[in-house]
Amino acid sequence: MKILSVTALAIPEVKVITFQRFKDERGFFTEPFRSSQFKELDFFAGNEVVQFNQSFSHQGVIRGLHFQWNPYMGKLVRTIAGHMVDLVLDIRKGSPTEGKIIGYDMPMNPEAEMDQWIWVPPGFAHGNYFLEDSSIEYLCTGEYSPGNEAGISPQAEDLDWTLCDNIIRSHFERVSATAIISDKDLAGLSLAVWQQDVRSSEFMYGNI
Repeated sequence: MKILSVTALAIPEVKVITFQRFKDERGFFTEPFRSSQFKELDFFAGNEVVQFNQSFSHQGVIRGLHFQWNPYMGKLVRTIAGHMVDLVLDIRKGSPTEGKIIGYDMPMNPEAEMDQWIWVPPGFAHGNYFLEDSSIEYLCTGEYSPGNEAGISPQAEDLDWTLCDNIIRSHFERVSATAIISDKDLAGLSLAVWQQDVRSSEFMYGNI
């Protein structure tokens, strides 16, 4: 694996890891993940990938915003086909960016010289929306734990979008008008309701 760069986003704990593709007339080869190299990255130290998920979503789907505890789950996420925009919401109580949501545009371009992961650490709610039929994969640092998960609606009116790129927010609003969303995600909490929930104390700034 050849990591080209690690970039912090507007919420600095959220990172984008760019890695090289090796191209020739046949196409490309790349090594998306090597455990030993990720363990050398300071933000990933102490984490271990224990679950590997893949999903397919049709154009116009919105998923999220999901999170869990006991165990906490960090996610490395990338697009393997199509066009995903990733969404990340800070739910850490007392964080300077608590309640703020950002997005990151992640189309899959087979002609590009590089590919990318986005790192969504524990303490953040995660979701995405899709501008094309898309397949994505997740490398997770915690196993799925039924009964220790919750969700905030991506359409909740009290999310703070001020750190989000304006183009991404405009794309989201356009998709949201006719979005395909699961009943579970439609029933997601507002930010304010979650912040008043006793379970929100599982996510204290500086403790995870």
